[in-house]
Amino acid sequence: MPPIGAPPPVNPASKVELRVSCTNLLDKDALSKSDPICRMKMFQGGHWYESGRTEHIMNTLNPTFARPFTVDYYFEEVQKLKFEVFDIDNATDTLDDDDFLGYMECTLGQIVSNKTYTQPLLLKEGKRAGKGSISVTAEELSGTSEHVHLTFFARKLDNKDFFSKSDPYLEIYRCDYASQQMVYRTEVVKNNLNPKWKPFKVNMQTLCDRDFDKKLLFKCYDWDSDGSHDFIGQFETTYRQMSQAVGSPMEFPCINPKKTKKKSYKNSGVITLQSLKVVKEYSFLDYVMSGCQINFTVGVDFTASNGDPRQTTSLHYINPYAPNEYMKALIAVGEVVQDYDSDKLFPALGFGARIPPNFQVSHEFPLNFNSQNPFCTGVQGIVEAYQNALRQVQLYGPTNIAPIIKHVARFAQAEQQKGGGAENYYVLLLLTDGVITDMAETREAIVRASHLPMSIIIVGVGDADFTDMEVLDGDDGLLKSPRGEPVKRDIVQFVPFRQFKSSAPAALSRCVLAELPTQVSGYFNGLGMAPLPTQPPPAYPGPSQ
Repeated sequence: MPPIGAPPPVNPASKVELRVSCTNLLDKDALSKSDPICRMKMFQGGHWYESGRTEHIMNTLNPTFARPFTVDYYFEEVQKLKFEVFDIDNATDTLDDDDFLGYMECTLGQIVSNKTYTQPLLLKEGKRAGKGSISVTAEELSGTSEHVHLTFFARKLDNKDFFSKSDPYLEIYRCDYASQQMVYRTEVVKNNLNPKWKPFKVNMQTLCDRDFDKKLLFKCYDWDSDGSHDFIGQFETTYRQMSQAVGSPMEFPCINPKKTKKKSYKNSGVITLQSLKVVKEYSFLDYVMSGCQINFTVGVDFTASNGDPRQTTSLHYINPYAPNEYMKALIAVGEVVQDYDSDKLFPALGFGARIPPNFQVSHEFPLNFNSQNPFCTGVQGIVEAYQNALRQVQLYGPTNIAPIIKHVARFAQAEQQKGGGAENYYVLLLLTDGVITDMAETREAIVRASHLPMSIIIVGVGDADFTDMEVLDGDDGLLKSPRGEPVKRDIVQFVPFRQFKSSAPAALSRCVLAELPTQVSGYFNGLGMAPLPTQPPPAYPGPSQ
């Protein structure tokens, strides 16, 4: 996720990938070792903002994290970074209730000028965190976006467990002269000597630095819950050699060097590359610069729990000197998104109110009360329609948001069925003050919408309990419909506005829109849809798609 804060300069010199490893971390667990995770923050606008997190690794004091951070590098700026390491103790999303293992502050310039930057970890009071240290390695990413899609399986791996079978996983290393850089770690396949790992993809530059003859080292381990993973074996290859796996699988003996002196030793199993293909994956900018429109729709909560708009305590109170939270959120997000919609005409809808002329409850009414033309001109037009609607409706309830999700989904589905290419993507901004009452219908609507060119942004206004909204976000687990069908892709981003009350408006927009570019490009790339007009990808050894 990009850092939150003031917008950066528009032309970064390049993108840089940062990979983190640590040694000699503090051990905060009594019966095992720490389960570390690393969080990176960037300093902007006088504040530290979270930029991303690595995966968390079980039972180790010397982690090498596989998930990198990607940042824009600006030569002309001092870009301050902070790396914080925690021991994960629970399933909550926040890290504030986990054990703190240390931090390191530096600048991006320090990292890139050293290639690998190593410093001791410090505790919050500035003292050394024992013997703990952190190393950050920088690598410049080129503007291309070819990914190598790989599928591996193995057979007859050595069994390292006494009472069950091995739990194997793979690690891939790029060998750079005297060093090795891990570029990918697969999932663990439990209790299986003949595992088949899930297909995965690796950026071409990350995998081999675009040197097709650079040595790649594959290591196979048996996962153990105490962190003492057992080495099974390894093999070496190159991208050029793997690219020859066309039509038929390519086998690699898995060798444990310590066993090669035994006359009877043959191998520790065979690992097979089942398939390899190179896929050009286009970026968000590739799509929007080729004409893809981001169609923005707003849904506003008019339920009675917001309070009487005539009272200063109401979340809908119109202060002539300062916008309320609904208006602040609408303006912050809308002013960013409107730049990607050429006509600047946005549907604006309300829900949970009794509306004129009959004052029946509606969960899908246009703020301008014109069902034939619900569009507002620009963000200011939405604000004016919102203020006008407050004077005409009666706040009521319940808080049902599924109707508006289905409303936008109908347009996204029509676009999908039209089959005109990567021309339109739909974004729904929902502003609500509390607990939704149609959770089952909402989950079903989101699962169906996850198949469409559509994303949903939810901003929680006020101080209510937003637990249900965090479930819809799906960051802590895969959202499923009441029928048990999982979302095809993550399309919901939720943030409570209260976290940004004292921040600049840009902080909110950067946070809620952080995942949108990936959601847009992920949808079109997933369907193999190139930007318009289509540009042929460069040729690489091996099969292409």
